[in-house]
Amino acid sequence: MKETPPKILIIDDEEAMRDSCSQVLKRMDIDVENAPNGEEGLEKIKAFEPHLVLLDLKMPGISGMQILEKLPDMDPFLIPVVITGYATVESAVEAMKHGAYDYLPKPFTPDELRMIVKRGLERRRYMVETERLQEEKKMMRKNFVSMVSHELKSPLAAVQQNLIVIIDGMAGEIPKKPKQMLKRASIRIKGLLTLINDWLNLSRMESGEMVQKMEPVDLKALLEELVELLHPLADEKNVTLRLNVPNEYPTILGEKETLQMLFTNLIHNGIKYNRENGRVLITLENENQMTRVSVKDTGVGIPKDKLPMIFDQFYRVKEVNSEPVEGSGLGLSIVKKIVDAHSGTIEVESELGEGTTFTVRLQ
Repeated sequence: MKETPPKILIIDDEEAMRDSCSQVLKRMDIDVENAPNGEEGLEKIKAFEPHLVLLDLKMPGISGMQILEKLPDMDPFLIPVVITGYATVESAVEAMKHGAYDYLPKPFTPDELRMIVKRGLERRRYMVETERLQEEKKMMRKNFVSMVSHELKSPLAAVQQNLIVIIDGMAGEIPKKPKQMLKRASIRIKGLLTLINDWLNLSRMESGEMVQKMEPVDLKALLEELVELLHPLADEKNVTLRLNVPNEYPTILGEKETLQMLFTNLIHNGIKYNRENGRVLITLENENQMTRVSVKDTGVGIPKDKLPMIFDQFYRVKEVNSEPVEGSGLGLSIVKKIVDAHSGTIEVESELGEGTTFTVRLQ
């Protein structure tokens, strides 16, 4: 099947220029339309839908610069090439700032016109193909996330639930050794489910699916809920969990579910990597028209040279105080993306053997 010829619109107030350019382009098997001024040119862009426009800068009425400003909203893939008899370095720079792809000073030869048109059309093909591949990639990611969620997460959760039933003796007593083996299997499955959940959350964050609806969030109530939820884990680890909140504090604009995920991650890490009889202190306060939340623990700490990497995907600080490190390595990466999605900042300070403090600032 023969390809549809590319379409080019020439906008120039000189009839001789429009005619000469049309003759050259038609010999290249290009569909050509002309417009004698900016007003008609804008109308023809809507009707003709060209792939490339040859645009004179100096015209009565709407100027070439004004047209350049309107083109991105009309067609983001349209390639504008400026042609002008008033060629200066300043005008060329100005045209490029306004979105021109290239600049062709008058008079120019047919070969120069052919070369710049071929280059411009190739640029458009590249832009369209890149956009298509990006959309295809998004669709593949979305389908893959859905597949992982349904084909991996659901069956594993079912296996985990059955293992818990068996381990708890609800299906009858089992010998000690098989019970220990089932407990180890349950722990492994729990770790795998955590990895899958973290990966799904990260994928949704990267695709912009998780932070969509911003609304007023009461951070005090949110943090009080999380502290109550995580108290059993803190008690199990003999860690004191405390929340400090001022009498007056503002609500923030955010997405409650992801903010819960953010602070759950930080508080959970503060408990998990703490020492026996350690402490985790969560502080909420106002700071220069920002809301500041710090999570300070008395845990093992992070080496100074590792701090710049802790928000990287799958990165884990290994062998801290000779303790093996568990987890997916995605938790802090998710935390950072949630903070970024809320236009906030996050900082970390840490000393080996002394503890770590994460500070989040939100508007």
